Amino acid sequence: MGTSPFFFRSYKMLNRGLDKLELLRIVEAVANEKSIDKELVIGSMESAIQKAALTKFGNDNNIEVTIDRESGEIKILKVLEIVEKIEDSAREITLSDAKKIEKNNADLKVGEKIFEELPQIDFGRIAAQSAKQVISSRVREAEKNRQYEDFIDKQDQILSGIIKRLEYGNVIVDLGKAEGVIKKDELIPREILKTGDRVKAFCYEVKKELKGHQIFLSRAHPQFLAKLFFQEVPEIYEGTIEIKAVARDPGSRAKICVHSQDSSIDPVGACVGMRGSRVQTIVNELHGEKIDIIKWTEDLPTLISESLSPAEIQKVLIDQDNKRIDIILTEENLSKAIGRRGQNVRLASKLTNYEIDILTDKEDSERRQAEFKDRTETLIKNLEVDETLGQLLVSEGFISIEEIAQSSPESISKIDAIDDDTAEELIKRSQETLVKEKEAVATKLKELGVDDKLINLKGMTQGMLVILGQKNIKKLSDFADLSSDELIGGFDEFKGKKIRIEGYLEEFSLSRKEADELIMAAREIAYK
Repeated sequence: MGTSPFFFRSYKMLNRGLDKLELLRIVEAVANEKSIDKELVIGSMESAIQKAALTKFGNDNNIEVTIDRESGEIKILKVLEIVEKIEDSAREITLSDAKKIEKNNADLKVGEKIFEELPQIDFGRIAAQSAKQVISSRVREAEKNRQYEDFIDKQDQILSGIIKRLEYGNVIVDLGKAEGVIKKDELIPREILKTGDRVKAFCYEVKKELKGHQIFLSRAHPQFLAKLFFQEVPEIYEGTIEIKAVARDPGSRAKICVHSQDSSIDPVGACVGMRGSRVQTIVNELHGEKIDIIKWTEDLPTLISESLSPAEIQKVLIDQDNKRIDIILTEENLSKAIGRRGQNVRLASKLTNYEIDILTDKEDSERRQAEFKDRTETLIKNLEVDETLGQLLVSEGFISIEEIAQSSPESISKIDAIDDDTAEELIKRSQETLVKEKEAVATKLKELGVDDKLINLKGMTQGMLVILGQKNIKKLSDFADLSSDELIGGFDEFKGKKIRIEGYLEEFSLSRKEADELIMAAREIAYK
């Protein structure tokens, strides 16, 4: 901000003596020029005069300055507190002396304050310059605050401006009363912007800092696409159509999921527009970015299938607790579902907020066969049964030692070729196996040095405890400091890419709710 001509006038005025009417004119002019409150300008002048008065009368004094808002009259007042015994003569006065000054006030008491008017001061060059700096500083600060308040309301909106300059790959945009910055990684890849171009961008953050405020803009943000649809599609602006989710690979491809509150309105057709006019306007703004518009539905398998278009899906297997989906399709549809460099499945994953694994029907069959074989071998090894009996148990749904140990003889003997005696023997062997495993795990936990408080945490299994001990998580407080993502796995965003985080206890198939409950139970005990 350059120095206002009004500040030069105030500087000259202070040098030659205070003129009441001119003072008010300066206040009015500065307030109008900077679009700030007139009261703030007067307050800054009062502070400036107070600073000069302290220099003249001594900094030990308590001095207040008031400017009459109507007449411009200035009063310089020395504030004195009434005390029984004076310790600071510059700021205190006895009751008897106070009554001599305030002759018409007989009700004065110890602890009250009186105001002694001081003579008007003659500003010298240094005092006037100091006062000018105070006024300039206060007004500049007020102007920054006003600009921040103006733009904080524009956060999460599209702003338009002229490109002022390019700095190290970043684009500085003139927004009129302020400047915004589009960082290099917030630009659309391969987009060429030049100084003087008019540009639109999404304002994703307005940050207040000591030197002022910073306005951060983006053309790569998913919400930039959403807000462009908001501008181009009246039904979205009016609230008839709702944008449910957006995923973008800036400059290449995007997916947007829309839902109509009115069943008579086709949300996809409304967003496309007559002969594609509405969506084409947005595509042009995004330099040819291909946009898939998907009709939202509460039926997740249908939504997933639509999100992976043009691939045809055979089967959708959903794990709600761990936010994972297995997609089964034919070999011919595999490349369509994955897309170029995994783009299609990656955008579908972002759009639905589920991790998506794509398998061909052949791979799915091989996986199920491998799982069947592993489960059968576990039963053969631990229960000392032959392969035929092991396969029979697994095919009937008894896939683990624990399930057999907890079953009744009646439920197992319902299987053809298994009599009551065999069923009881299977349960007995399962229970003995679990006891042996428990003893072996207890020994292992002792060797690892896992704390008893963590071992006794409700909901914690011995298998989980061994894994945690091997990861050097041995105390209850260590476990309490973990997040649910660290336990069950999850995703994080890094430079626009979804990164898989492997969980310590991922193999135990805990739901997010179960992981959160375990962690909160640990925190309640560890930090009470």
